[in-house]
Amino acid sequence: MSIMEIVTAVVVVCIISLVIGVVLGIAEKVFHVDVDEKEVAVREELPGSNCGGCGYAGCDALAKAIAKGEAPVTACPVGGKPVAEKIAAIMGQEVGEMQRMVAYVKCDGTNEHMENDYNYFGIESCIYASKMPGSSPYACKFGCLGLGSCAKVCPQRAIRIIDSKAVIDEDLCIACGKCLRRCPHDLIALVPADAKYRVQCSSLAKGKDVRNACTAGCISCKICEKNCPSGALVVTDNIAEIDYDKCTKCGICVEKCPRKIIRIYG
Repeated sequence: MSIMEIVTAVVVVCIISLVIGVVLGIAEKVFHVDVDEKEVAVREELPGSNCGGCGYAGCDALAKAIAKGEAPVTACPVGGKPVAEKIAAIMGQEVGEMQRMVAYVKCDGTNEHMENDYNYFGIESCIYASKMPGSSPYACKFGCLGLGSCAKVCPQRAIRIIDSKAVIDEDLCIACGKCLRRCPHDLIALVPADAKYRVQCSSLAKGKDVRNACTAGCISCKICEKNCPSGALVVTDNIAEIDYDKCTKCGICVEKCPRKIIRIYG
């Protein structure tokens, strides 16, 4: 190769590099996006689990929403109060009172309570079992399938299957919400950790059908509703529900429930 060819090659490479540099410079100005320093700072404080428990598509989306004032500084259920306080300092806000939330399973249908319709021998997954006839091999078509789909997605290993029912260790639960979204029967809910009284059923069936399917189901008799002095208990769609903002923790509902499906926690 002659010297002239080498020089020519070097010149061509330099020209190409210069052109690319100019193009990139122009592109940076045209497509430049201003970075919100608060958004960056908030994102650094978030745990990065991207669980979606806050209702947003991951920590990046939540950080953007907080920085814009579209989400509260307490929106991250995983980080809890320590993270909320750091984010509040960035946003120049006060955290205020925070209520720790935990997941709980709205079903008490263990092996001793549930009647079988047929035996399920398929893939060990609640998702698959829920697609079988009647959405469940049990007589109750609303209860826990007990195949552990919720336990498999729990990042804290806070869920175990005991007697064919999911049981949550509330000391380990971070209220990320993954189990809620995985349960095909929508049996898992988030409640305040200090919610002392909870309804252990989610069946929408009528009383007679519940009696035939499970010995631990709500028969919508409304005795709890009639005896609750604060109006915190209401029977809707054949199932009792507690309004924790109204509940005074008097315990009358537990005492009066003939099926003993309102349980004391804590």
